[in-house]
Amino acid sequence: MTNPGLQRRKHLTASFLLTVSAAMVGLAFASVPLYRLLCKAIGLGGTTQVATMAPEAQSAEEFTVRFDANTDKQLPWDFKPEVKSVGLKAGEAITVVYHAKNTSDHATRGTATFNVTPEKIGIYFNKLECFCFQEQDLAPGQETDMAVKFFIDPAILKDKTTEEVRTITLSYTFFRSLNGRPVADKTASADLPATQKTN
Repeated sequence: MTNPGLQRRKHLTASFLLTVSAAMVGLAFASVPLYRLLCKAIGLGGTTQVATMAPEAQSAEEFTVRFDANTDKQLPWDFKPEVKSVGLKAGEAITVVYHAKNTSDHATRGTATFNVTPEKIGIYFNKLECFCFQEQDLAPGQETDMAVKFFIDPAILKDKTTEEVRTITLSYTFFRSLNGRPVADKTASADLPATQKTN
């Protein structure tokens, strides 16, 4: 004859373990989006901010922003900034253009990842417009100019941990893109569907 108390404890233990397992699976799926939100909110890892307008006031303090361009070897693009660096004041909005060319004989799609260094500057680096907000399609041999408009938040001047920083590097890396996400491996195809290819 089985003990009802023992059976009840076994059912409670099994229910508890199933609940914990389900919570861990849910947390695993939520961890990447939550991490991205955290990076965006506090500039972690050099993640930049998104703004809708630049500040009305500018500081007298000047900064130099350098531009870095990289392309993953799986994406046959020539990608580079039109200028190597610019000088600007905190609060001043400025637009810089990058140039890209599809060097292959087939249509390709790319998406850019980005960051700024020093990483602690990410929370003060604000983008008003950026080609990195959407995928880019290029036909065979097609060239295009892509703009990024940004400003440095004047609040940076009140932060004691950034007072030595007057040179910032904005870096982009273009990857082959599939469904809006960078593709790093050789097996996934990022070429445009045949119906979207142009000659």
